[in-house]
Amino acid sequence: MAIWDALRWICVASLVIGLAAPAACGDAPKRGDVVFESGFEGAEPLAGWSGPATVVAKSDGGRSALLERKTASEPSAMIIRALPAEAIRGCVISCAGRVRAENVSAKPQPWNGVKFMLPIAAASGRQWPQARIEVGTFDWKPVRFAVRVPADATEVTLCLGLEAVTGKVWFDDVKITVARPPVAARPKPAPVRHKGHDLPRLRGAMVSPRTLRESDLATLGGEWKANLVRWQLIRSARPGTSVSLDEWDRWLDEELKRLDAMLPTLEKYGLYVALDLHSPPGGQGTAGGYAGSDGGLFADKACQDRFVSAWERMARRYKGSKVIWGFDLANEPVEDSWTGEVDDWHALVERTARAIRAIDPHRTLIVEPAEGGGPDGLRHFVPVDVPNVVYSVHMYIPHEFTTQGVHSPSGPIRYPGTIGGKQWDKAALRAALEPAVQFQKAYNVHMYVGEFSAIRWAPDGSAYRYLRDLIEVMEELGWDWSYHAFREWDGWSVEHGEDRANRERSASRTDRERLLRDWFAKNKKPQWARG
Repeated sequence: MAIWDALRWICVASLVIGLAAPAACGDAPKRGDVVFESGFEGAEPLAGWSGPATVVAKSDGGRSALLERKTASEPSAMIIRALPAEAIRGCVISCAGRVRAENVSAKPQPWNGVKFMLPIAAASGRQWPQARIEVGTFDWKPVRFAVRVPADATEVTLCLGLEAVTGKVWFDDVKITVARPPVAARPKPAPVRHKGHDLPRLRGAMVSPRTLRESDLATLGGEWKANLVRWQLIRSARPGTSVSLDEWDRWLDEELKRLDAMLPTLEKYGLYVALDLHSPPGGQGTAGGYAGSDGGLFADKACQDRFVSAWERMARRYKGSKVIWGFDLANEPVEDSWTGEVDDWHALVERTARAIRAIDPHRTLIVEPAEGGGPDGLRHFVPVDVPNVVYSVHMYIPHEFTTQGVHSPSGPIRYPGTIGGKQWDKAALRAALEPAVQFQKAYNVHMYVGEFSAIRWAPDGSAYRYLRDLIEVMEELGWDWSYHAFREWDGWSVEHGEDRANRERSASRTDRERLLRDWFAKNKKPQWARG
């Protein structure tokens, strides 16, 4: 991400030459319009680019752009050019190319490495969408990712190269096209705001079925008074791995048996279930460190068909179940691998929702926006054209604080305070949720924060202060919420103290546990509860 600050002033409008974009001539963008294309051929293959690169011959007779970074002390090796931001505002664009690498070193941070990236500057904030590309040595391979260009974008820049790593990388056949033009008309607000329950609020936690016992539900729902669990249907697998669709079906059947066995206990303690398909067919992408719904789900029609049929099976299985509050269709959807040849997330949601509605007309559906389920994803999202939908976001902003030391080494970061060059406090958390606030107002929909957390070893009580402020904001907004997570990984556990090395539950209640329990104590239980 740091490359943007170093390069943003270089990418000025004067660089936009040779862009093959019909939309740039004043026409409304259409699906398939070519925004930019280069195979690094012709008399001036690097015209319009800024930065060091060498055009070299390939074994097949064509040419490609070579970038090399020999030592860690050298600047990042990057070529850049501006794209016509005004012409593609509001579009989803597909970015494709071919990449080859040799001896690319390990990434210091997950966002470093081989860069095929489109930094975007907009009034609503900056973005750094990029292809997720492995390191090491590999032969020519296709890479692809999709980008939603904000309607208020002022600069869109194409960057190719190496950041914070050494090695060699070659690029060829770079092509950027319009996969979907801007939304022509936005839906009208819903006449009635659907919640899917008649309680003042749902407050609870995410749970991991593989480690969950009946005594845990007795604690969460009985002693602590929670009235909701977000139940993960999650496979433990390394990113980049996948299983056959038949194997995936067998896994899902086993997971649903776990849920079935716990339904009487969930009913006993008055715990609604948000059924979360955390691991859809198709597996995760190859970047690592991310648990979103991506991989084959947005590149393979067979995976999408199996996704729809799986929800049809669950709709039949749980039709009439009073314990199931809603179906959370996919965890943190990421369309990076979307090709434009299958459904995007919005279209897949509508197809899945209609299939569920044909079986169960009333079940609440929970829909997270693309771009990983964060609040910003709702800036570009519109409601799906089916009834009884609740919209959900996950809140870990600012990530530098909430996940410090999880994916890479980090010094102590405190809240409130200056984080990533910005002051973060309760008002800043409220501002980070503003896209969801505006989405709710615009369409009269109900909001649910399906995940939020702060790592327990955040220093000097910072995790408590973050959670306190965030919960107060969510409560002011009237949103349902589930904390991530209860008796899953101890890093998120409110029953463990700040000492990272101590993996035993605290002998006394932590301030974070007291915080959750104080809010849970305000809960009402559903009428069907038997406890």
